[in-house]
Amino acid sequence: MGLFKKKKKPKYVEEILEFEEQGQPQEEEKSRDPNTRKSQEPGHPRKNPAMEYCEQILTAAKALEETKREYGTVTDYLTDIQTIEDLPEQEYGEIQEIAQSISSLSESRDAYVNKAKTISDSQFAQMEQYQDQIPEVINRLKSNETYQTTVKRDMQYLEGEREEWRYYKETLEQEEEMLRKVLYILAGAGMAVIIMIMILGVVLKFDFKMLVLVAAVVVGAAGGIMVWRLQNDEADIKRSQVNINYATTLLNKISFKYVNVTNAVDYACEKYHVKNSYELNYIWEQYLEAVRERDKYQRTNDELEFLTGKLLRRLRSYHLYDAKIWTYQVKALQDKKEMVEVKHELLVRRQKLRSSMEKQIENIQKAKREIEKLVQQYPGHEREVKEILESLEKICGIAA
Repeated sequence: MGLFKKKKKPKYVEEILEFEEQGQPQEEEKSRDPNTRKSQEPGHPRKNPAMEYCEQILTAAKALEETKREYGTVTDYLTDIQTIEDLPEQEYGEIQEIAQSISSLSESRDAYVNKAKTISDSQFAQMEQYQDQIPEVINRLKSNETYQTTVKRDMQYLEGEREEWRYYKETLEQEEEMLRKVLYILAGAGMAVIIMIMILGVVLKFDFKMLVLVAAVVVGAAGGIMVWRLQNDEADIKRSQVNINYATTLLNKISFKYVNVTNAVDYACEKYHVKNSYELNYIWEQYLEAVRERDKYQRTNDELEFLTGKLLRRLRSYHLYDAKIWTYQVKALQDKKEMVEVKHELLVRRQKLRSSMEKQIENIQKAKREIEKLVQQYPGHEREVKEILESLEKICGIAA
């Protein structure tokens, strides 16, 4: 600790430098050397070996102090483990029970944190914004989609019916045109046959009245049938046109409803960024699940905070060095095998720290011996050397 409080290190280093400067022989040949003169000029200070060793000692002493602190911390942790292991079975069992609860709650919380999101943040925010309206919106959207499907089916049915009536009307019109042509042909042919019979009767001098009557009856009957069929076709054509007009009127009316309901469906889908009511309902259900998970997460955090505080109070009652660290190592508290592994790791760390301290002390002692060798080259300054080394020892906290 004294290493960081002393402020006289520059003085001790300067004393060694001053001491060596005073005892440094002044040789004429060296002073004549241009490189030597240059190194002695202001701005080119000569690096003193004694100063280097002092700096090495101070650096090593600082590292040693830090290593000592770390060694003491590891030892305190090992003492805490021993204190916990020596607890009465009942008290240790209570600690294990609390640790088990903390571990379970932590796993639940981690599962929530690591759980993949089923809806985006923007979807969650939108559901939260309209949460009072969403159930009604879903029902209305479902109803509109059902009505839209029904209207579309009715439109398709009416369209088909209208096309059938149009086809039927066109067929009747074609038949009517054909019957009119056949009727004209039949009338002409009938007249020709009657005239021919009359001419043959006159030429061959036989009674042709009966033949004319039969021909007239046949032609009249055929013509009557054709006229009757033409009248029926005319009536069917008018009825077909009425049905076509009615179907068109209904189709226009339903089309208007279809456009309105389709606009309502499209607007709702656009507003909530969905394709249909099923997707909106899915997002709503995922939102409700996310809210439940969030509430559960909050309750878990509250319970975890309560149990962590309870564990801390229990451990602090045993005057441990660091009770808080065990809130992050609850598995070691609930499982003795885990505790053994933690203990083994700390023992390995402490052994490495001990080896490191021995090496650091060895380096400091070695540097001190090198300083003594240097200053022995200048007799008459043993007392100053001893004072400097004692000052370094005070700073370093290391015995000679």
